[in-house]
Amino acid sequence: MSFDVMIVGIGGQGTILTSNILGKACVIEGIPVRGAETHGMAQRGGSVESQIRIGQEFGPLIAPGSADMLLSFDLMEAVRAVHWLKPEGTIYTSKEFVIPTSVFMQDFPAPTEQMLLEMLGDRPAKIIDSRALAEEAGNILTQNIVMLGAASPMLPLRKESLEEAIRRTVPPKTIDLNLKAFEMGIAAGKN
Repeated sequence: MSFDVMIVGIGGQGTILTSNILGKACVIEGIPVRGAETHGMAQRGGSVESQIRIGQEFGPLIAPGSADMLLSFDLMEAVRAVHWLKPEGTIYTSKEFVIPTSVFMQDFPAPTEQMLLEMLGDRPAKIIDSRALAEEAGNILTQNIVMLGAASPMLPLRKESLEEAIRRTVPPKTIDLNLKAFEMGIAAGKN
């Protein structure tokens, strides 16, 4: 069994934290896991990619066109990374997106949400308003956990393992907040 998840976002959105949660959930269940991450100098606003291979005992890298799931915290990053997904793979993405500094500094036309959605093609995609849900949960910084919750039913991991991994990974004072965001994400993913 191998299930490959490509997690993408921009610096500060919790891409690495989310990959750590997935890794810990695998360890809790005794499932082999491999991972790799790429981030541009860890700067806020720079592209961040994390590759998680659940059940994989060999290499940590996902080949382009072979990921089972694309989990994106930014719609523009989902478009940029869609080539990692296999044809029957599923996309879970936030509808939020950040216009790159170069676009507005040079007065280039910015894409619209509809343009970006069209660029994803006809692949199965779940578009989540993670910002609104995170705000409703109590903190905008939980958008990544909302998205993890939305995608969780498609992951080959038990909900309880993911919840325990969240408890072990997030700061102690934010555990309840993050678990609430996770539950809200699950509900949003079902709709």
